[in-house]
Amino acid sequence: MKHENLKIEFSGSEIPELYNDLTSLEVELDEELAGMFRINVALLLQADGTWTYLDDDRLAIWKQVVITAGLEDNSEQLISGYITHIRPAFGSGLDDCSLDIWGMDASVLLGREDKLKDWPSHKDSDIASEIFSTHGLTPKVEDTEVVHDEKVSTIIQRETDIQFLKRLALRNGFECFVDGSTGYFQPPKLDGDPQKLLAVQFGDDTNVNRFQLEVNALATANVTMSQVDHDTKEVLDAASSPGDQKALGASAADSFLGAGMSSGVVAIGKTVTTGSAEMTALCQGLYNEGEWFITGEGEVAANQYGNVLKPRAPVTIKGIGETYSGVYYVTYVNHVFTADGYIQHFRVKRNGLKPTGSEKFSGGSGGLLGLL
Repeated sequence: MKHENLKIEFSGSEIPELYNDLTSLEVELDEELAGMFRINVALLLQADGTWTYLDDDRLAIWKQVVITAGLEDNSEQLISGYITHIRPAFGSGLDDCSLDIWGMDASVLLGREDKLKDWPSHKDSDIASEIFSTHGLTPKVEDTEVVHDEKVSTIIQRETDIQFLKRLALRNGFECFVDGSTGYFQPPKLDGDPQKLLAVQFGDDTNVNRFQLEVNALATANVTMSQVDHDTKEVLDAASSPGDQKALGASAADSFLGAGMSSGVVAIGKTVTTGSAEMTALCQGLYNEGEWFITGEGEVAANQYGNVLKPRAPVTIKGIGETYSGVYYVTYVNHVFTADGYIQHFRVKRNGLKPTGSEKFSGGSGGLLGLL
């Protein structure tokens, strides 16, 4: 098995003695929330009456932290962020004293101030680029095409920058997050090469400690919207359509409906848009979000898996039968370092059941024997 690597930098430098006193470390990465880290170190009372780490300026709030981890020569930067919480705890004995250091990724800087601001004649993507740049982040933004003409309607921001951007992302079916010094505003990247294969109950190839799934027949629904045009006063109708995003399985939710059963329908109300293009984008974004009707969660021992699992990227899972084996989209990974080793807790989602035929379940040609 490969050996784990861990590197923690505070304002650009490591604190070598901290590793000896480190009791646990977690880096929690979620597709919807800011990345977070939690570092716990033992506090030691020294001969002169002072405590280790408590008065160390390198561990003060708002100091920058970069955590890199991996297996031997395969390391990844897990998070770059800032210390936001410090929690010393003193127990009844000297061996029961510790320091918790909590922090978040750079998106925390976008959530410090509620704003009331208008954005006339902007695309949602233009707004994202401008806000990321204002905070010193490099924008990686995909064009949203629709310009919100101020003659019809002006976008009003009434929340923090990150809350505002996530609201705009939702109506476009986009993800919005910060990774390192880059701000992302884009659709889920479903076309990338899957990460290293996850194998469940698959003999010597098994690298998953546990895994469970849920299939929700009520998750997916068509989305519709009607609105009176501001200029012509005619009634505009818009609706979502299937197949807008890549299918990770051969059978979508609606393919399981029996005779006489119809798809669910959600009608959007009390939402003002600037016209048909924006209405359609909103319906499609909400439909795409609900299309993920299979979710799962599990755990891998990192030195057995031999790789750093990352969110917002696909991964292939085998060993759970033909119906459920296939490509999933990783939505969450919690990297946990303790004295027992490096564990990765993960969550995944999928918008179809059964393989499409393009999956790679082994180094060879795959096939049913590679997934059952």
